[in-house]
Amino acid sequence: MTRPPVVAVEEKVRIVLSILAGEVTVAEAARRAKVSEQSVGNWKRQFLEGGRSGVAAGKSKPSSREKQLEEEIADLTQALGEAHLEARVWKKSAEGRLGPSRTSR
Repeated sequence: MTRPPVVAVEEKVRIVLSILAGEVTVAEAARRAKVSEQSVGNWKRQFLEGGRSGVAAGKSKPSSREKQLEEEIADLTQALGEAHLEARVWKKSAEGRLGPSRTSR
């Protein structure tokens, strides 16, 4: 079984807009673009959910790079929280030994 042809983003947008305008049906657009009706339906759904960028992305789940960055953000956020907590503990400890700091007044 062969893969369907790669359709440029601008062509996908043009096809979806013609469907939304009522100029063609999903079936007719799929036939003209030589892709499945499901593909055209996916483009339409993606366009309605995310506009042009939704069609350009071509998929709804995040890429492995996006996942990696999200995990890195979570790790850094946790590290920042721990560092903030540690700084507060050090500050409280110093206040206990040296009296209140001038900045905490």
